[in-house]
Amino acid sequence: MRVEKCYFCGSPRYPGKGIIFIRNDCKEFIFCRSKCHKNFKKKKNPRKAKWTKAFRKAVGKELAVDPSFEFERRRNEPVKYDRALWDKTITAMKRVEEIKNKRQAKYIYDRMRKAQKIQDQKDIKEVQRDIALIRSPAAGLKRPAREMELDPEEEEGTGLGLASEKISAPKLTGKILEEVHESDHEMEEL
Repeated sequence: MRVEKCYFCGSPRYPGKGIIFIRNDCKEFIFCRSKCHKNFKKKKNPRKAKWTKAFRKAVGKELAVDPSFEFERRRNEPVKYDRALWDKTITAMKRVEEIKNKRQAKYIYDRMRKAQKIQDQKDIKEVQRDIALIRSPAAGLKRPAREMELDPEEEEGTGLGLASEKISAPKLTGKILEEVHESDHEMEEL
């Protein structure tokens, strides 16, 4: 059974399916379905149609350059039948297919690892940008409220040195600090 590649999309075309268009110069164009034939007649570029294998290879989503693809080339030279050569060819085809599948899987795995690294970086940036959604902005106000209660003498005695480690927050009036401080006490009582 001869399985050919579609000229437009690159998918396999099985016997009895699709269309073969032969131009005046005897060039054959094999199409797997009418969709490919219509796009060819409209002079569409297969590398720009996102559903084709040509697009996937051009963009780098699939392995495009590999020595294992040389075995799939169509050869029009007739070869004299030899049973030993036939057996060797069949075993070689299976081995080539295994190697090709492993290389394609490794290529896709490496491509997905790059995408995962980029996604991790995006996630880190998003968390840093939207930290207020995770942690309350008032969470850092409890510590400055305690600092205001301490006298400067007591502050020196404790040796906390919190003045240099303050969180950069907008300056708040005493009223807001007291309200936050009272709500903190209510939370501690519960």
